[in-house]
Amino acid sequence: MDVLTLDQLPGAARLLAAGKVIAVPTPRWYMLCARAADPTVTSKVFRAKQRPEHKPLLLLLDSPTTSGALFELSDDACRLIGALWPGDLALRLPWKPGAEPLPAVGSPALVGCPDGVLGELVALAGEPLAAAVCSISTPAAGDEDRPALTPGQVAAFDQATGAGIAAVLDDGICPQGRHMTIVDCPTGAAAHLQREGTVHARAIEAALAPAGGPHVG
Repeated sequence: MDVLTLDQLPGAARLLAAGKVIAVPTPRWYMLCARAADPTVTSKVFRAKQRPEHKPLLLLLDSPTTSGALFELSDDACRLIGALWPGDLALRLPWKPGAEPLPAVGSPALVGCPDGVLGELVALAGEPLAAAVCSISTPAAGDEDRPALTPGQVAAFDQATGAGIAAVLDDGICPQGRHMTIVDCPTGAAAHLQREGTVHARAIEAALAPAGGPHVG
């Protein structure tokens, strides 16, 4: 596994285009990333994480506007996207009629638009990426299987699982160690907070309330 500096982001994007898995830092923890449209490489992520197929991967978009081309956006979804993307908010969104759901992502899809290093990488990749935490998934995870917060922990995960991670972008220690916030945004119904994480529930309420949106449950 190569260790890349942040100024080597274009090289990381080339690895993704070549069908490789790479580990990318976020303020929360390191994420495994791959081309979302490539089932061969996304299957490597599932195998390395021992992740059940009924737990799809996160889909990462390069900009908020991309979501409208792929997904049905409720009024609540549009408010959340306008106020909190790019960022650590993930929305569960239904695909547009006629759109081809990606097998690794599922339907409805869990969709994010990241900022920071990960956001820059998605933009350089020029296409949606599939992502998951660099750790063993539940229920296979044991007490010692925790998300990687350092490049060394990424390397240990790679060695223990045979994940075949081509490279890790080294940004030192990820300080937050928390999940993204997830909001379900079905069409024809109010948005619903599924899991609070780094984006506070009050921030979700604030994003919805000014335009007349309901408080999330």
